[in-house]
Amino acid sequence: MGTEYADTDQFRGAAFRAADLTGATFRDCDLTGVRIVSSEIADLRVSGFNGTAGRVVVDDVDVTAYVSAELDRRHPERVRLRAVRSADDHRAMWALVERLWAETIARAERLPEPARHERVDDEWSLVETLRHLVFAADTWVGRMILGEAVPHHRLALPPTDYPSGRAAEIGVDLTARPAYAEVLALHADRMARTGRVVADLTDAELDRVCTAELAPVWGTESHPVGECLRVLMTECCAHRRYAERDLAVLEARPT
Repeated sequence: MGTEYADTDQFRGAAFRAADLTGATFRDCDLTGVRIVSSEIADLRVSGFNGTAGRVVVDDVDVTAYVSAELDRRHPERVRLRAVRSADDHRAMWALVERLWAETIARAERLPEPARHERVDDEWSLVETLRHLVFAADTWVGRMILGEAVPHHRLALPPTDYPSGRAAEIGVDLTARPAYAEVLALHADRMARTGRVVADLTDAELDRVCTAELAPVWGTESHPVGECLRVLMTECCAHRRYAERDLAVLEARPT
């Protein structure tokens, strides 16, 4: 494994000429304005969050719109989510999220237990993905909408760019290695709680502004209830896509 450069800006504006970057990985990095010129880029893979890597130009062809349209074709829930406006829209969208995740979990349970803990290309395992969705629900529903003072469960998993040294101050245990069944039950609990919030929604409630400190690292923010729910549903849809992608790899491996 090569040298890891973390939390640094030493490469801002740098130029790499005739350098061998074979197999290099850039994670949680700002690559705005990066140019790759006259270089071998076979098997280059780029992933933003929820298909929003930004404008991408390959050999002078802007492929941004193509990528977005293809993701919409493959994952129509993206289109449905962008159209959500009313309380009834939110209820319908959440029902779709619940159905899609039920399908993904059923697919995962056809695999051996160790596979649910296995990472593919160093992306989160299914168990880690479910823990992250618990974190998202605790943040956007527990903290913001319901106003819980201590919202995060010990097994919740923050995003990878969250400072690991500050996870303990929100009660999160990054060293935990819980069983799949325990995480699945926790995820189901958070899905059910969100379902209860959505069931009671009114159009007026969607506009209620919630103000809270999401976490000490991020500070205090203000968001309408509708925006909080859309952020959570975006997380659920995006991470399901990643989970389905990796489950396909695990399924294809010889038993």
